[in-house]
Amino acid sequence: MLILMILLAIIGGAALSIQAALNGRLGGNVGVFKSAFLTFSVGAVVTALLIFFFEPSHDVTLMDVPKWQLLGALCGVPYIVIMVVAVQRIGTAVATVAVIFGQLSMSVLIDNFGLLGNEAISLSVSRMGALVCLAIALYFIYASSKSEPKEAH
Repeated sequence: MLILMILLAIIGGAALSIQAALNGRLGGNVGVFKSAFLTFSVGAVVTALLIFFFEPSHDVTLMDVPKWQLLGALCGVPYIVIMVVAVQRIGTAVATVAVIFGQLSMSVLIDNFGLLGNEAISLSVSRMGALVCLAIALYFIYASSKSEPKEAH
């Protein structure tokens, strides 16, 4: 089951890179906010259908949970808008690795301090090593994208 979850997460990450590349192009043509609006509109419709057809019933509703838990819904908006802008300026690879670096950095902090109701997982040398390796990867991907000429679109 662990391997399946890791594979699904990798597929989800690949889908985000495709989304970033597509939204970057779309945003360049129709505007950043229209591109973000389309993403959220289509996402809302698809999610509503998934809820209607597949979501099992729960004892707790969105109205019953602590209100701070609902703030996660706001986190997608800056991500989409930032990626639409960033991909146009720095490319999909640099923008995606930068996002992953931000995700990993914040995830390590959330784990280490047990933030947002999560179980604490101590910062280790291997976790710090992963952060350093990803920072180095970001540098190399950024540096190589600056040295290569841009293709005409």
